[in-house]
Order: sequence, then structure tokens, then C-alpha cells
Amino acid sequence: MAGLFNLRRYGASIARHHLLTGGSTRRRPPPHANVFGRALHTSSVLDRVVSFHLSDIGEGIREVTVKEWYVKVGDVVEQFDNLCEVQSDKASVTITSRYDGKIVKLHHSVDEIALVGKPLLDFDVEDQAEDDSGSSSSSSDEETERPADAKPAATAGQVPAGKVLATPAVRRIAMENKLDLTKVPATGRNGRVLKGDVLEFLQVIPKGTVKPHPSLVASKDQRKPEPSTPTPIDLKQAETVVPLKGVAKAMVRSMTEALKVPHFAYCDEVDVTKLVEVRSQLKEEAARQGVKLTYMPFFLKAASNALLQHPILNSSFDESSESVIYKTYHNISVAMQTPQGLVVPNVKNVEQKSILQIANDLNALQERGAKGALTPNDFANGTFALSNIGIIGGTYTHPVVMTPQVAIGGLGQTRVLPRFDEAGRVVPAHIMVVSWTADHRIIDGVTMASFSNLWKQYLENPNLLMLGAK
Repeated sequence: MAGLFNLRRYGASIARHHLLTGGSTRRRPPPHANVFGRALHTSSVLDRVVSFHLSDIGEGIREVTVKEWYVKVGDVVEQFDNLCEVQSDKASVTITSRYDGKIVKLHHSVDEIALVGKPLLDFDVEDQAEDDSGSSSSSSDEETERPADAKPAATAGQVPAGKVLATPAVRRIAMENKLDLTKVPATGRNGRVLKGDVLEFLQVIPKGTVKPHPSLVASKDQRKPEPSTPTPIDLKQAETVVPLKGVAKAMVRSMTEALKVPHFAYCDEVDVTKLVEVRSQLKEEAARQGVKLTYMPFFLKAASNALLQHPILNSSFDESSESVIYKTYHNISVAMQTPQGLVVPNVKNVEQKSILQIANDLNALQERGAKGALTPNDFANGTFALSNIGIIGGTYTHPVVMTPQVAIGGLGQTRVLPRFDEAGRVVPAHIMVVSWTADHRIIDGVTMASFSNLWKQYLENPNLLMLGAK
């Protein structure tokens, strides 16, 4: 048996040397070759030295200290045999073998540092020749025969169909457990079934314990299908041309002109908690009079009262004569969504009306807008504008001044937020953010901020609106 083992281990090496030297040089065979006599033959099993790298042991550890070797050079080990114990800065780990073979080199001595990903020791293992179709007296022990009509493997490193690469020890475990090796996922090089694969398949060890050989991972990456190329699309057929008309066409012209004006922006926060209470108290009475009372009439009346103190915001700019045209009437425009698109009609003479009258006029505009029955007079002679974007959502905005007007306000969504009261206690408050935009050619920041403060004062103390109610 010892002679047969040496024949299998060294016969191919001597044969290769003989072929390379052409037989012209005669060398004395090594002592272990004496047992061969003249029984040299080539075999598909070749000697190969494999470096066993220290794998990642987790937790970001990059280096360990070798504390003890359980093997020495010349020892023959099998898979899962203990090789050594290493010590990290967190724990001790026992390193086990993933190969069957002979130890030929230890890269580190005890108490030396070993790096993760670097060689730990070298194995002399049996390596199947790339061409598994060669005849061998031991092929029946190493492989499950494929059908006679199966074609030989055409690509090096691939396992022919119907064959399973495995060692006798692995086959013995499979036979004892009546296991078909063709059903066991292989993780060894060239598709070899390892002992760990069988134990994992039999659920003796946890799934995922055995890591695939790097060559298998690389081959899987190479076999990834290339992303399919999408079918070219005729861009002309995938596009739809819709000519603008009506409100959309008018908006193109108005916004183009408006954005020629230099804009100044200013934002502030308004506590409308008291306004919420007042409106809640008045909406039932307004409903009995057939009027839907929203917050917008309060916003319009507060703006009108503040415009009395800052009339330049209720003006227009004559660019040709470089003059400002002040207007005593407050026709405040209100942006509203209709089936035809966003329109901005105005409530006439807000300064002369009560909150209930403003609400009634606003309801009438909304009804006509929903029916598409707004008239040119509903849009004419606007002097100031408010846009309540908060009914849709959003907190801040940057509205565009509608020329020839010189200012506009954008109202954000009212939210309940924690605030401090006069006693320093945290209380829930209804907070709304207003975003003002003005024509910076004639409106400066102080004017806009002063107007905003006064408008805010009316809303935070809605009873003040009643003092000047008409």
C-alpha cells in the first residue's frame, strides 16, 4: 500500500521531468522512487501546493497573534481538522482546515502577527488534472462515471456532465448516509464536493459554514448575463405635441413678463390660534346667512387695513415714465384652481367691505370659476394679490409678482406646533408661514417687513379687524 501511495504521489512528477529533459540526462531517482521499480505511469492526480489564507474573522479585525499550532510540517490533515489557535484583541479563534493534504510550510511561528487575507500555511494537496477524461485505474474511486454517450468537457476547469469530484472520505460519508452526491451543492475548486458540503447538506453543520472556492465565485461573476439592450423607441412616436391655449397660453405671456422684474422676498411666521377660534365662532352664523366663511376673507381684510398704512404696495409702476401710480381702491387678487387651470380674479373694493361681504364675493368668484363663467371684469384692475398654496400643501413658497402689481403674498399650510405663551409655558399653537414677494425696483425690504408686521398683528389679534369693520 505504501508503494502504491508513493506511486500516485510522485509518479506524475518524475514522468513530467523525464518528458521535459527528453531523457538525455540520467539522474539518480530519489530514495522514495526505489519502490516504483519499472511501474511508472501517468495519473490524473497531481501534486499541488496551496496557500491557506487567514480568512476574515469578523468585527473589523485585520490582524491576529498565533498562540498555538496544532500541526507541524509533514502532518497530513483532513477538512475541519484544527490547525492553530489565534488571538485577536477581542477573542481567541480556532482555525480549521478546508483541505485534505499534507502540511508543507508554516508561515508564522508562535506569537507572531498574522494578517487577515495573507497566507497562514501551505498544503500539498491532490489536484485533479484539467482533463478528467483521461483513463486511470483509480478513476472509479474518485468520480461517479458519466453516461457512455456524454461528451467530454470542452473547457478547462469545468466538471464533465454526470461526474462528481470528491475524495474517498467524502464518498464514504455519502454512502453511509445514502446520499446522492450529484444533489449536493459543491464549493470546492472546479466543482469538487467537500466534506463540509456533505455535512451542510445533511444539516450536521449550519448552512453557510463552508465558503465557496474563489474560482467558483469568479466563474459565477463571469456567467452573469449581460443586461438586455432595450428595444429602440421611435422618439417621434413616443412624444405628444399639445399646443397651449386658453389659461395656459396666457400664463406663458404673463409669467415671461413678470420674471423680467427684480423680485424681493420676505418670509414671516404668524400665530393664527386666536383667528381659528374667532372663525369657529362665526362660521355657523355665516352659514345661516348662506355664506361659507373661510380664513381667506380675514386675510384679505387684514391686507386691506395694512395697505392703508403702506399705500405704495397698492400701486403700479409706469416704466415708460418711471413713475408710481397709487390706487385708493383695493382690488385684491386671489389665486384659485379651476377646471380651466389656475386663475387670479380679484375681489373688488375690499377696503369698503366687511368680512362677511368679502366672504360672499369670494364665494361667488369660486362658483363662477368652477363653472368656467368668470368674466374679464373679474380679472381687471387688480392692485394686490394673495395666493393660498397651503390648502394644497407646503409651508414656504416664492410667488411671482403679477405685473403691473408690485407685491404678492403666498400663504403656507397652517400647522399645530409647540410655542411658548406669555407665561413661558409650552402650548400648542396654530402657525402659518407667509412668503411675500415685491417689485424691488420700488419696494424696499423695510417697507415689505413693516407691512408684514402690521398684517400679522391683525391676524394674531382678529378683534382689531372689527374696529375698522364696514
